[in-house]
Amino acid sequence: MPTLIRKSRTLHLPITLSVVLMSLNIALMVCWIIFLAQGSQWSALTVGTVLFALILVGLTFYLVLSIKSVRLHQRQINFVDSVTHELKSPIASLRLYIDTLRMRQELDAEQRTEFYETMARELSRLEELINQLLEVGRLERLGEETSPEDVALEPLLRKCAENACKHHQVEFEPVFAFDAHPAFVHARPMLLEMIFGNLLDNAVKYGGDEPSVEVEVRVHRRRVVTRIADSGPGVPPEQRKKIFDLFYRGGNELQRTRKGTGLGLYIVRTLVHILRGHIHVYNRYRKPGSIFEVELPGREG
Repeated sequence: MPTLIRKSRTLHLPITLSVVLMSLNIALMVCWIIFLAQGSQWSALTVGTVLFALILVGLTFYLVLSIKSVRLHQRQINFVDSVTHELKSPIASLRLYIDTLRMRQELDAEQRTEFYETMARELSRLEELINQLLEVGRLERLGEETSPEDVALEPLLRKCAENACKHHQVEFEPVFAFDAHPAFVHARPMLLEMIFGNLLDNAVKYGGDEPSVEVEVRVHRRRVVTRIADSGPGVPPEQRKKIFDLFYRGGNELQRTRKGTGLGLYIVRTLVHILRGHIHVYNRYRKPGSIFEVELPGREG
């Protein structure tokens, strides 16, 4: 299980908090007994009030931890449901095509080629899902292993957009707008491909039957700002922070119509922070869709 997930489940903080609360409770009773025995009622009242307030603060903090734990558990349940659906779909499809190829020998070469291409796409889906699951466990190490270089952003973005269109089998040309100055980001190419690959994949996925994607890049004071605008339903204000949480996906997994695991945007935010950048999301003005804005360090030197 990934290190980040194990950390979220650690018992150290709740146990420590429980011990502190029990110690405060014992101290409260001991102080009351001592002060009442000495006839110091005001001292007993003062010390008792302070200790009681600390206990209330501790209980409130413990309640907050419990609520967060329940929410994390619910996201993990959604994640398991989502991964189950994501794995079963391509496996069932592959089995169907393999059985068809084995049982129907009369298929012509064109039909067989079409089947093989579909099977290759399903295998790519499986590979993508497995890679995302593995990357979650590698995120912390990536920050330590990073050997950055100056990467030209324009060809990388075009490649990511092309891959997203192929993945979702849609044909359209994203609109690119680049600054007059060539944009270079100081990072590892693989990390940038993961960041913008996920964002552009989401832009195509949530863009409807005829998606529209606009990519704008500008350079400002050795920082590179990239905006990716889509034609989807947008992101409600109350979800704009939650969508970057691990496992988070709004709604019920079993009632969902779009594929996903709740890992993509978590990976994006974590990698952006590893690269000492920032990411923001907001809705488009006077038209449907959302805009994801990523700011990253530019060329060194």
